[in-house]
Amino acid sequence: MSRRAADRLKVVLNHLDRSSSAVRSSFTSAQTVSYHHPRSLRYTLDTDVLSPEQRIAYEENGFILIKNLVSEEDIDRFRAEFERICKGDVKVPGLVVMKDVAIAKTEFVQDQKAVSKLQDFQEDPELLRYCALPQILKYVECFTGPNIMAMHTMLINKPPDAGKKTSRHPMHQDLHYFPFRPADRIVCAWTAMEKVNRQNGCLVVLPGTHKSTLQEHDYPDWEGGVNKMYHGIRNYDPSHLRLHVEMEKGDTLFFHPLLIHGSGMNQTQGFRKAISCHYASADCYYIDVTGTSQENISKEVKDLATKKYGTDISVSFEETWALRGRLVHGERTSL
Repeated sequence: MSRRAADRLKVVLNHLDRSSSAVRSSFTSAQTVSYHHPRSLRYTLDTDVLSPEQRIAYEENGFILIKNLVSEEDIDRFRAEFERICKGDVKVPGLVVMKDVAIAKTEFVQDQKAVSKLQDFQEDPELLRYCALPQILKYVECFTGPNIMAMHTMLINKPPDAGKKTSRHPMHQDLHYFPFRPADRIVCAWTAMEKVNRQNGCLVVLPGTHKSTLQEHDYPDWEGGVNKMYHGIRNYDPSHLRLHVEMEKGDTLFFHPLLIHGSGMNQTQGFRKAISCHYASADCYYIDVTGTSQENISKEVKDLATKKYGTDISVSFEETWALRGRLVHGERTSL
């Protein structure tokens, strides 16, 4: 063991021994959380990137915020590509262009005002650059290990709420959508493309919920309607500590797929853009979700794939993910 590794281990063990103490760690510019140290480091790997304090924060809370990680130049390039796609100047195979359910009922205008999300942009070289940014991957490796697959890509353009509160995203766990495991080797990188705050619908997280199991999800019964694929947890404890993660342009949140999170409605006249990717270790494996709480999303995804690619094509839930996955570091060993 190197001298540096030995010193880091001493620091970690010292923290783990202090069971009666608490540490305060800043997750946003405005909020702090007190927490007790976990008994072991289960959710992170030692790659000399995260400090012992950062590892402990993720272990206990299920997320960690890294400030100013993605450059303004890169974000502006992603924004320009998004606008080209919205205008129809760029056609991307396999891309799903999603519209807010309230806006879609109004007169359609072919620009970003009608688009709430671009999903599965893996065939767009410019947007896929995000998934392979070295400064992103060096953190991702702390959670997945060296063989890294980009599995799920999104550029989210939360529009001004149309008065129906449909710009909200219900509280959910991302693992609900994924037929691969283990969950602890999956992580999301979520980067703010502009200032994100409570007014324009920042992420809301429930610290520590990544330690629980996958819960049942379905469409919530909201009067104004719910956007396609926006499943939410059927029952969760509303009294649980909630944190509003306010971020600046370029800040990136890394979080566990079992962390319960959602977002509020956009009460401003501007948009709230973010780009994200769910990564998984290439050593992960697919599971059969038949008979589980994920069966409803499995059917919905398969129906969408059949509609998209043709009625004569039978695609399993697992195959839809295998087709979307892209190796971004190391070797494609399993997924």
